Amino acid sequence: MITLALSKGRIFEETMPLLRAAGISVLDDPEKTRKLILATNQNELRVVLVRASDVPTYVQYGGADLGITGLDTLIEHGGDGLYQPLDLQIAKCRISVAVREGFDYVAAVRQGSRLSVATKYVGIAREFFATKGVHVDLIKLYGSMELAPLTGLSDAIVDLVSTGNTLKANQLVEVEHIMDISSRLVVNQASLKLKQAPLRRIIDAFSGALEAA
Repeated sequence: MITLALSKGRIFEETMPLLRAAGISVLDDPEKTRKLILATNQNELRVVLVRASDVPTYVQYGGADLGITGLDTLIEHGGDGLYQPLDLQIAKCRISVAVREGFDYVAAVRQGSRLSVATKYVGIAREFFATKGVHVDLIKLYGSMELAPLTGLSDAIVDLVSTGNTLKANQLVEVEHIMDISSRLVVNQASLKLKQAPLRRIIDAFSGALEAA
């Protein structure tokens, strides 16, 4: 049995066309079932639904043989023990620095001010600001980042941005682009040795679907 770890939402939805192109159909709609393990039309393949941030952990420790996760999650996790054969070019977005309208971020950086930054991407933010030589106090949050500058909790946020509409709706503006994000296929290295043939078929099917897109 091969186990594929996916998270609900955008990654799941954008993975479905790739699965179909590979001849794989998931037999249950994750939005309509309480099941966390979903069967597919291939008896040897099942899908497990986990929290997005947990996908690399499930794959690393063998709870799943392979999974699909955003580059942001992969970087924060560290990627230890994971084979990363494909950038699937789905769930594209970017990680950016944003501040409330009227906050002079450029001047604050130029003057060497110590900035407070709210984010759930602590590793990415720390590396980015360290490279720039900017002193920051990082505040780890899990919920809506947009509230932090509006309530005075932080000067800035580091967060995922897709359209930018949520920032605009909350009077925030992007001031720096950190990196582009898309989703990766990750594979457990031990599984790749023990289940090489079936896993290679899935990897090759994904690769073929990308080439045909």
